[in-house]
Amino acid sequence: MSPSFAPPHLDLTFMAPLSEERAARLVRFVADGRPGTVLDIGCGWAALLLRVLTAVPEAIGEGVDLDEVAIAHGRELADAAGLTDRVDLRVDDARDLAGGWDALICIGASQVWGAPVEDAQPLPYSAALTALRGLVNRGGRLLYGDGIWSRPPTPEAVAPLAGRDDEFLSLGEVAALAVEAGFAPIGVHEASIDEWDVFEGGYAAAYARWLAAHEPDDPEAAEVRAIAEGQRAAYFGGYRGILGLGYLELLAV
Repeated sequence: MSPSFAPPHLDLTFMAPLSEERAARLVRFVADGRPGTVLDIGCGWAALLLRVLTAVPEAIGEGVDLDEVAIAHGRELADAAGLTDRVDLRVDDARDLAGGWDALICIGASQVWGAPVEDAQPLPYSAALTALRGLVNRGGRLLYGDGIWSRPPTPEAVAPLAGRDDEFLSLGEVAALAVEAGFAPIGVHEASIDEWDVFEGGYAAAYARWLAAHEPDDPEAAEVRAIAEGQRAAYFGGYRGILGLGYLELLAV
């Protein structure tokens, strides 16, 4: 039986390396299109979607994710924000969705349109962007974000990831694929090291929470310490500053 860890929403505002300043920019991009309908694919607890709906009172939204715990927390947030009647958050497969949306949010969910994660294949940017173009109306807005190589990958960086140099592309290469898929970029930028440090620390906080709540001689304590040490080694000794996350603000053309 594996250790049970606290959900990441206890220590993270967003399930991505994303500061409040950058989040405000991304929400403003989507909201400036005055969408009537907004879809968030891989929404987690829908932090960005709920902020967009707050900024655009006439909009309604849907968010889909396969994480039941995250969806449940998102519903709690929607209720607290008075948005329950304007948003549908549910466990669902994005591949079953139909088109006709005014705005889309898709951050860290490109793998939906690729091979199973355990197959360790390159991230399917083209398939994702093509599918997303089919979901959004012409003139609509897509907020797209996913992994990139900020610098050429090293053996130490790829080892704890998929183990391959071609798992990700550069930010410029992803922007070019977005154009090929039928989008025009308005903004192209990437998460900073500070944003990554906050994200990695918040994600790993679940291990610290577990260790603080259990005795040092707990039968599972050695396993948890090893998991925590492995995460620190993978980040600080491997992909920190090399694995990035690109954010693209795109218009469907």
